[in-house]
Amino acid sequence: MPVVISNEARDAVNPLKDMTAAILAGGLGSRLQPVVSDRPKALAEIRGRPFLMYLFDQLIAAGVGDAVLCTGYLGDHIDRMFGKSYGTLRLVYSHEPEPLGTAGALRLALPLLNSDSVLVMNGDSYCQANLQKFALWHDRCRANASLLLTEVSDTRRFGRVQVGADGTVTAFEEKSKEDGPGWINSGVYLLARPILTEVPVARPVSLEREILPGWIGRGLYGFCNKARFVDIGNPESYAQAQFFFGTGLEG
Repeated sequence: MPVVISNEARDAVNPLKDMTAAILAGGLGSRLQPVVSDRPKALAEIRGRPFLMYLFDQLIAAGVGDAVLCTGYLGDHIDRMFGKSYGTLRLVYSHEPEPLGTAGALRLALPLLNSDSVLVMNGDSYCQANLQKFALWHDRCRANASLLLTEVSDTRRFGRVQVGADGTVTAFEEKSKEDGPGWINSGVYLLARPILTEVPVARPVSLEREILPGWIGRGLYGFCNKARFVDIGNPESYAQAQFFFGTGLEG
């Protein structure tokens, strides 16, 4: 006879159950403006749905209950569309008065991030990974910060992340003309809240270029998986996203 696990028991072992998510949705989306000019990039339509909905659905499926939307350019469009909730996901907003970069946006939102660790997602990319497995691995490593890495066949657009045998991040390689497969940062992170207090206040700060390299050797890990990945950063990848979500999100 199969063992039936109750919803309560499943929740008890879910490390994301009481974790706050933060979605970085404040970018100008300059490269995408030739095809999406009337809304923030995070609301670009993919198969008739705003891109954010796919991220929201992923959070709900992972058991996350609260999300902070870090908005900027045309951020009022997001607030008007979703308000205080989407399905079972409770939403609050942290709006940048001026562009603060990815880390600066998180620092501004820090008073709203009410969990010991924060699940951070870029608002313009999607990685079809198991977020609960990622969180369990992060806990086992006792990491201060973890990156969800995925393998792509050509890293030229993204740069590469080098990891040791134990999963520690050892180096970030900038974008280059050298092609070939490798591990890339998928734009999904688990960050201990105290480490975010180190981000400088009230100035633009890049998480990818300024903060993460400085955390190497201080409990920074990379979770390697081969989940499907897509971003909508430019017209070409935006067109690819229409196909990506049309092929289903099972598995």
